[in-house]
Amino acid sequence: MRQSALYQLQLFWLALGFFSRLPIPSSTPYSESRMNQAGRYFGVVGVLLGAICGGLYCLFNLLWPANVAVLLTMASSLLLTGAFHEDGLTDMADGIGGGMTLERRLTIMKDSRIGTYGAATLVMALLAKYVLLTEVASITSMFLTILVTYTLSRCVAASLIFDMPYVADLDSSKSKPLANRQSKTDLAVLIATAVLSALLLPVALAALLLIAAVIFRALFKTWLIRRIGGFTGDCLGAAQQLMELLSYLIILAWFTHIL
Repeated sequence: MRQSALYQLQLFWLALGFFSRLPIPSSTPYSESRMNQAGRYFGVVGVLLGAICGGLYCLFNLLWPANVAVLLTMASSLLLTGAFHEDGLTDMADGIGGGMTLERRLTIMKDSRIGTYGAATLVMALLAKYVLLTEVASITSMFLTILVTYTLSRCVAASLIFDMPYVADLDSSKSKPLANRQSKTDLAVLIATAVLSALLLPVALAALLLIAAVIFRALFKTWLIRRIGGFTGDCLGAAQQLMELLSYLIILAWFTHIL
């Protein structure tokens, strides 16, 4: 039992080290099999990052107005993750927006340079996040909002691995360890993490967010299949960013028009 708990903790450390810039124990064992299983804790990484960023917002807001606190929190989040997911959103926008064939789309995604589609998408995403969070800050708890949205969006993104084919070049992809299909246990951990985090909000709002997550996942999956035949690591980053923004929109609409 103790050995099993240690194994799961090591999987979490691997997930934290892959999806953030936070330090992990240097003695953490690594293998591609372990890294693949570690994807089950992508949502738990979101819990930790959300708690840190939510706590930082509360601290910043003691010293500065909400809009400044939001800006500083966003900057902190980018530092904590190394803009990992924003980079994925940018690359996916460039590839799918600028490529006319499947091969060209995948080639553009692997290009480290940012094109017009990627730049425009990144600017709009960051601007939308700033505006939405500034509005949310005036009507409800930012700590809970950030914690829930960071967690839920990462669970949705990671769940796409379960039933979608990986279409990038495995030999050159940084997401190679995550390319294998998830087990049902991996998916169950992600779903449980998403549900439990959502329930930190009012039950009706939590249900709405979870329904929206299921719908978004289905639509995004269908769109990716049509455009590139599966997913890449960049697509997972894009899914996280888009689901996070959608969650902010739903929360803002809930507290503005329903309560």
